[in-house]
Amino acid sequence: MLVGVYQPGTSVLHRLPVGPKVAALSAFSLAVVLVRSMPVSFAFLAVAVALAALARLDLRMLVRATRSIVVVAVVFAALQWLLYGPAKATETLVDLVALALAAIVVSATTPVNAMLDALVRWIRPLRHVGVDPERVAMAFTLAIQALPGTVALAVETRDAARARGLGRHPRAYLTPFVIRVVARAQETGDALHARGIGDD
Repeated sequence: MLVGVYQPGTSVLHRLPVGPKVAALSAFSLAVVLVRSMPVSFAFLAVAVALAALARLDLRMLVRATRSIVVVAVVFAALQWLLYGPAKATETLVDLVALALAAIVVSATTPVNAMLDALVRWIRPLRHVGVDPERVAMAFTLAIQALPGTVALAVETRDAARARGLGRHPRAYLTPFVIRVVARAQETGDALHARGIGDD
């Protein structure tokens, strides 16, 4: 949901350093989790919407990025409705959407490289206990780069299964998909090993 949503801009949030944005997002998330009140949940959602407006984010991107979390939020809200009633269900739904929107605002106003540079700075003090900041950043980079490729493999494998008339058979889709993902991971590992990355 949060990969590839960065939108260059000149808003206040775009100019704000990574640290304050992550700290504010952490505080906002903690408040949403700890404060149990439906009216306050709508206030949190209003804050998230206001931040998105302040950042002047593209509405189509916001809708596209929040679709998945809205589906998950509706499922959780339905369970809450059955267990605790409509008030709790509404609070859960609104809280999840507010959290997702706030996270999207941070991701859309912060370049991935800036995030990774900040991560390296934050974990650099752990170097004396054996943590390598550069390797941690590389791991995050590889994970971020792998996500779009994995999605593309899933789409290609699904289309191939459908073209063979096997779209309704899960094994015809899942088996080649898993094989292709493992092969891609093996290729990446071999490429890193050839460059001496990961050797002790």
